[in-house]
Amino acid sequence: MSAAPRFALAAPWLFDGVREHAGAALIVAGGRVADIVARDALPPGIPCEDFDDGLIAPGFVDLQVNGGGGVMLNDAPTVETMARIAAAHAAFGTTSILPTLITDCDSATEAVIAAAQAAVAEGVAGIAGLHLEGPHLDPAKAGAHDPASIRPMGAADIDRLCDAAAKLPVLMVTLAPGAATPAQIARLAAAGATVSLGHSAAGFDAARSAAEAGASCVTHLFNAMSQVTARDPGLAGAALALPGLSAGLIADGIHVHPAVMAAALRAKAGPGEIFLVTDAMATVGSGITGFRLNGRRVLRSGGRLTLEDGTLAGADLDMLRAIRTVMAAAGLSLVEAVRRATAAPARAVGQGGRLGLLRPGGPADAVWIAPDAAACRTWQRGRAIG
Repeated sequence: MSAAPRFALAAPWLFDGVREHAGAALIVAGGRVADIVARDALPPGIPCEDFDDGLIAPGFVDLQVNGGGGVMLNDAPTVETMARIAAAHAAFGTTSILPTLITDCDSATEAVIAAAQAAVAEGVAGIAGLHLEGPHLDPAKAGAHDPASIRPMGAADIDRLCDAAAKLPVLMVTLAPGAATPAQIARLAAAGATVSLGHSAAGFDAARSAAEAGASCVTHLFNAMSQVTARDPGLAGAALALPGLSAGLIADGIHVHPAVMAAALRAKAGPGEIFLVTDAMATVGSGITGFRLNGRRVLRSGGRLTLEDGTLAGADLDMLRAIRTVMAAAGLSLVEAVRRATAAPARAVGQGGRLGLLRPGGPADAVWIAPDAAACRTWQRGRAIG
């Protein structure tokens, strides 16, 4: 690396996304990681911010972010909206997001794909790609999505999505097995999209067929999907039983009971694994008490977001609180909880060598986290946030 190291971050522990390092320092130069060295072996003359406790780790990776900073992506699917949302989440340690469009019309989908391509081309901090959650879902499991806009996948849809997958570093598509055929799923996967199953009443066999066709994820495990029963494990059971499926988990203690979170984390065997998502809405990083989603009012109260009929409508959740919640619910160590917010989601979308890591030559997207995950400091491309 041609630029001389300009500063370092040190703490009792450093997690690089793969390994833990005791008493290590992260050297940053030109917005990139220059090296990881022993804390007491820093070259002279490098300014070092030295923390007495806690952990230096990669910045968090969130694959499902609908809003933040008081705005929703659906309201204005533009580069500016994506940048504002990403900035709101960076304050809580998240340095890479997939801005997520909730079920909407074709023109909104086309606009958000164009905006994501432009954001990536312009190098907007924090934008790792795009997540399209719908409209190819199951109306029986619509949740907060507008049932009137949900529909099966057609020929024009698959062409649009495959083109977007070729032009974006990451395209995640949430769909229901009944709204897309195995052939369509296979074509999406072959084009490079990460196909995630969600908002579906599909049984275990249908979920398994979709996974065999190329689906590799499940969206917000246990929410808006068929559940485990004695005679059919449903989509939730498929997420736990099929090793090729990873699954996002909204760890706010509201969407999934803490005991169920703990059981799922114990039950899931790899290579697919459970990773943390926020499913965050406009409220994160803002003081607003409500907003509108596709014309319907969403109310904020006590850490919960609901439609006026009480239906959960996304989450009032940042990734740092998700880490605290899963540590308390499942007894995970700080490092293991952080791994599920960094390396695990990066691998789920085929970015295990690019995101969720601190490695020489890679971007200096880093976070210091207090031992109880009650506080953090963020650096994005080597720049301190906040």
